[in-house]
Amino acid sequence: MKGKRSLQRTLSLGLTAGVTVLWLLGVLASGMVAQHEMEEVFDSALQETAQRILPLAVTDILSRESDRVQKTAPAMADHDEYLTYLIRDASGTVLLQSHDVDLSVFNERPGNGFYNTATHRLYGTSAVSQTIFIDIAEPLMHRQEAALEAGIALLLPLLLLIPVSLLGVWWTVRFSLRRVVDFSESLEVRGAADLSPVPVDQLPQELEPMAVSINRLLERLRRVLDAERSFTANSAHELRTPLATALAKVQRLKADLSETPSLRKVAEIEASLQGLSRLSQKLLELAKAEGGGVLSETPYNLVPVLETVVSDCEREEPGRLILQRSDAPVNSLLNPDAFAILVRNLIDNALKHGEQGSPVKVALSADGKLAVTNRGTALGPDELAGLRKRFVRSHTQAPGSGIGLAIVDAIVEGAGLHLVLRSPAPEQQDGFQAELNVVVSR
Repeated sequence: MKGKRSLQRTLSLGLTAGVTVLWLLGVLASGMVAQHEMEEVFDSALQETAQRILPLAVTDILSRESDRVQKTAPAMADHDEYLTYLIRDASGTVLLQSHDVDLSVFNERPGNGFYNTATHRLYGTSAVSQTIFIDIAEPLMHRQEAALEAGIALLLPLLLLIPVSLLGVWWTVRFSLRRVVDFSESLEVRGAADLSPVPVDQLPQELEPMAVSINRLLERLRRVLDAERSFTANSAHELRTPLATALAKVQRLKADLSETPSLRKVAEIEASLQGLSRLSQKLLELAKAEGGGVLSETPYNLVPVLETVVSDCEREEPGRLILQRSDAPVNSLLNPDAFAILVRNLIDNALKHGEQGSPVKVALSADGKLAVTNRGTALGPDELAGLRKRFVRSHTQAPGSGIGLAIVDAIVEGAGLHLVLRSPAPEQQDGFQAELNVVVSR
C-alpha cells in the first residue's frame, strides 16, 4: 500500500520544480539571445578589423620597392591571435599575412563577405578596384567558449536560487496551510466519543464548506445517538421498578403456594423476571458506556475500584476469584464508574462461561495491564470475533443477555483503548482471556 502524500510536500516540490524548469527555460532563451547578439558583435569586429587593416596594408604594399619585402607582419610581442588575416591579389598571391597565420584555414582564392569553414568564421573584402583582397579569420572555438562561459554565468545563480526558492516556497506553503494542518490535527486527536463541532472560523475560505458539512453530520449523528441512548436508558430505567414489583409479588406468591406444579410455574416466571431485571441493568450499563463519559478530567487510582468490584463479585461466587494487583497505584483518566462497569462485566462473563467451579484470575499490573482469565472450552477465531457483537453468545447454557462484552467494547472504544480476546488463554490448553491496558493519559 502506497504511503499517503503530504499536501505541503507535494506543493513545495511541485512549485519548486515548476519554478526551476521555468528558470532553466529562461536561461536557455537568454543564452540563445546572448549567443545571437555575440555572433553579431564578433562579426562586426571581424568586419571592422578588416576595414581598418586593409587601408594600412594597401599603403604598405604600394610603397614597396621590391617584391622581397617581408610578407609577414611583425608581432610586437608573443601572444595568441584570435584574429588572423591574409592579404592577397586577385590571383591568390600572398602579399601580406599576420605572424601566426595558418594558410590552410583560407580558401585558395580570396572571397567577399562572411563565410564559414569547418573551424573558422571568415570575412573578406577588397580594395584598389578589387586588385587587393583581405581575408580575416576567427576560430569558431573562440565563439563557442564565449557562449559557454556566458551560459555558465547565467546558470551559476541557479545553484543558489534553487535551494533558496525551495525554502521560500516551503515556508510560504507551510504558512498558507497552517490553518489546514491545525484543522487536521484537531480532527486526529479527537476521541471516538467526541461529537462536538469542529472550529470553522480560522479555516481558509475553500475549506470552510467542508467543515460546515462535517459539523452538520456530527450534529445529526449526535442527535441519533442521543435518541438511541435516551431510549435505551429510559426503557431500562422504567422497567426496573415494575420488574422489581412483579418479582416481589411472584416471590411472595411462591412462598404461599404449596402445590408442586404451581410452584414450578411460579419458579419459571421468577427466573424470567430475574432475567429481565438483569437485562435492564445491562441496558443501563450499555447506555452509560455509550454516553461518552468514560474519561475524566483528572486521573484516578484504579486499584481500589478493582478491589471493591472483586469483593462484590466474591460474595456472589465465594472462593472462585483470584486477585493479583499492583501495590503501586495505577493512575488513569478512565472514569472510575466506567472502569467498574468494565471489570464487573469481564468478571461476570468469566464466571458464567468458564468451567463450573474453576477459579477466575483477575490481574492488574503496575503498568496498567488488566487481564481476566478463566478455564473452560476453547473458542475458535470466528466465535471470538462474534463475542463483541450485541446479544451474541457462544455455545453455552449459562444465563446471560449476550451484551456483557459489547458493553466492555463500548467503554474500550470510547476511551481509545484496545481489548484483546484470546482463547485458549496464554500458558493454558483451554480457557479464555480478556486483556487490555487501562492507563489513559493526555
